[in-house]
Amino acid sequence: MSASRQTSPGYFVPAPSRHPAMASAGLLVIVASAAAWINGLPWAHWTLALGLLWLLTVLRGWFGDAIGESEGGRYGRNIDRSYRWSMSWFIFSEIMFFGAFFGALFYARTLATPELGSLDSKLLWPGFTATWPNAGPAGLVETFKPMGPWPIPTLNTAVLLTSGVTLTIAHHALRAAHRARAAFWLFLTIALGFIFLGFQSFEYFHAYQELNLKLTSGMYGSTFFLLTGFHGFHVMMGATMLSVILIRILKGHFTPEHHFGFEGAAWYWHFVDVVWLGLYVVVYWL
Repeated sequence: MSASRQTSPGYFVPAPSRHPAMASAGLLVIVASAAAWINGLPWAHWTLALGLLWLLTVLRGWFGDAIGESEGGRYGRNIDRSYRWSMSWFIFSEIMFFGAFFGALFYARTLATPELGSLDSKLLWPGFTATWPNAGPAGLVETFKPMGPWPIPTLNTAVLLTSGVTLTIAHHALRAAHRARAAFWLFLTIALGFIFLGFQSFEYFHAYQELNLKLTSGMYGSTFFLLTGFHGFHVMMGATMLSVILIRILKGHFTPEHHFGFEGAAWYWHFVDVVWLGLYVVVYWL
């Protein structure tokens, strides 16, 4: 929100919009194309790319309209409260999303593996031991080495924790009306996010080429790549959100009193930080 505009005291009701229907059409194309790609249809990757491009274009227009409404003074206290509750529930849904994967890892490692160890190994495969990770089922999973916490995961932990600090500094600078300082620290936060993604890409290369650790490496491989991969995707989305906020700061949007666009993206980023701490302890150390 720019400093010169006045906020509406009422509750703004937007006009009917084409964006929800257009976004739904794009999502339908994406899901159908992904299913077709998995089943080996040669054209599916092209339609998937078109669906993604369509969805991104729709979202750009949709969010652009929302920003225009905000900068036009149509949003007041009621809209602000609505956005805060919406973002809170969205982050709660993300907690449940990652909770499912953490639950699957806990079940496989803490409950299922010891229980299988109480069975006669001939019921499973010869030489089975109730250890985590194991290379089972025998004959189907190639031998692999698990990923340790050093050096890349530990470095990435330091990178993400530092990014949380720089983002907090940017927030305090914005609240103090130091726009240039806020933009600098926010840019540094975004850079740290992309450094994290670069390290994680190298980690995946190391896992496949040197450890023979793949998505198909049994329960360990599937939970490892699903948890770390989805987290990496959330880092990418968070960095994208913060990049949009940086552009808005440079354009003169937001005031010390009204800047929920910044705060919502910051909530998301801090959530990503907390999830990584759980991943670092549960996936890499234990």
